[in-house]
Amino acid sequence: MVAAIAALALISGVLIGCIGIGGVFLVPCLSLAGVDVHAAIGASMFSFIFSGAIGVWLYARHGSIAWRSAAWLAAGAAPGGFLGALLVAHTRGDILLLLVGATVAFAGWRVLRQAASKPDSRDVRLAPLLLAGIGAAVGIGSALTGTGGPVLLVPLLMWLGVPVLTAVGLSQAIQVPIALMASLGNFWTGSLELPLTALLSIGVTFGSAVGARIAHAVPAHFLTRLVAVALVLVGAIVAVQSGHTLARQW
Repeated sequence: MVAAIAALALISGVLIGCIGIGGVFLVPCLSLAGVDVHAAIGASMFSFIFSGAIGVWLYARHGSIAWRSAAWLAAGAAPGGFLGALLVAHTRGDILLLLVGATVAFAGWRVLRQAASKPDSRDVRLAPLLLAGIGAAVGIGSALTGTGGPVLLVPLLMWLGVPVLTAVGLSQAIQVPIALMASLGNFWTGSLELPLTALLSIGVTFGSAVGARIAHAVPAHFLTRLVAVALVLVGAIVAVQSGHTLARQW
């Protein structure tokens, strides 16, 4: 069981570092293994503190983080993450996972449709208030579902025309404030289990370091399609898994 969780954390970390998603695997897979969904969300969010920190460092070294945009996103994401963590104790995880799965799959489909015709331009600039609003929404949604931010932020920014590598870099940057504030809220509500939290943190951190190096070694066009396909697959898996859970309960 411990080895399986460690492997899951490592794979998730690679995906987080490479294409900005991966954390979405943790909660549903841990739930399938019998871990309480609230404990899974708490441990996952805490692990994203470390994956986000190492992701920021590696992406910043390559100049792949738009710091002004990251600051405005973080201004909304930090309080959003704390609020989401307070709400998660009173929210059914299966319903949230179903909604997130459907949203992520649709986002991937949209990106696939746009990839062939939409150029990878670096001139797109979003208004500060829009960025703060996006950050707040992503912070709440991430803390509620334990997805860490990238799985929601990356497709949204790509819809708005932000280049894939820039979107992934920004998603790395806001992981830290979201994870910090969400973990504070989860600690407040008693949703942190230390052994599980430590195991996930180690695996996700090492995986993120590997994934960030992979991201800068492949063409942006290929990375865009990889993100889109991964979003569709992850969204479908999460939606089906949570749908089955709801069907059994009803």
